[in-house]
Amino acid sequence: MAAFGLLLLPATEASAQTALKYLSEPASGQTVRAWDCCKPSGAWPGKADVSTPVKACAKDGVTAVSATMQSGCAGGSSYACNNNQPWAVNANMSYGFARANLPGRPESDTSCACYALQFTSSAVKGKTHVVQLIGQGPDIGANVFELLIPGGGVGLFNGCQSQWGAPSTGWGDQYGGVRSKAECSQLPSQLRAGCNWRFDWFLNADNPSVSFRRVKCPTAITDRSGCRRKVD
Repeated sequence: MAAFGLLLLPATEASAQTALKYLSEPASGQTVRAWDCCKPSGAWPGKADVSTPVKACAKDGVTAVSATMQSGCAGGSSYACNNNQPWAVNANMSYGFARANLPGRPESDTSCACYALQFTSSAVKGKTHVVQLIGQGPDIGANVFELLIPGGGVGLFNGCQSQWGAPSTGWGDQYGGVRSKAECSQLPSQLRAGCNWRFDWFLNADNPSVSFRRVKCPTAITDRSGCRRKVD
């Protein structure tokens, strides 16, 4: 695809020295949040023309496991890796991972692709969250990005129960998750940074709308997932 522009980041930010390269025109969308601990669908082989599938992990959330291992949400031993949680780059930009429902774009086109989500509502309006898509999102409307945030709700499958011993409905509400930063202490220590991100950088925004563009994935993101699209 042809580039449509560059977003220049502050030179003083070590992890943001490289400009984001836009690969599409902007479109409007919506966000929701979740962290169900399930193996990402992008971690299965053959989802797209990528270097390797998304990394999936054992119960410790660190040890890489075979791409063919069954998800912990279906009785197996493969889960989301701890490093799939979001992190701040600077006051106005952060990185992370998401699932998405983008009508007309099959998973073969979106798996491991990155999108810059510029928030257009709530307290985070104007901030940008760059995410790599590692799975298909909920079918609750067009252009919905499900941001992967620990403590954001375990949803229908709740793999966190078998991975971390979470309650049957997860930490906080099953859909929506914890309600305050103090409740992040309920999560295992390995996931608290991402939970805190929601209340610090993300300002506890509740499903804000976005303007989104496909971008070339930052290396800081692909280094975590292990997945790079061969053409983007």
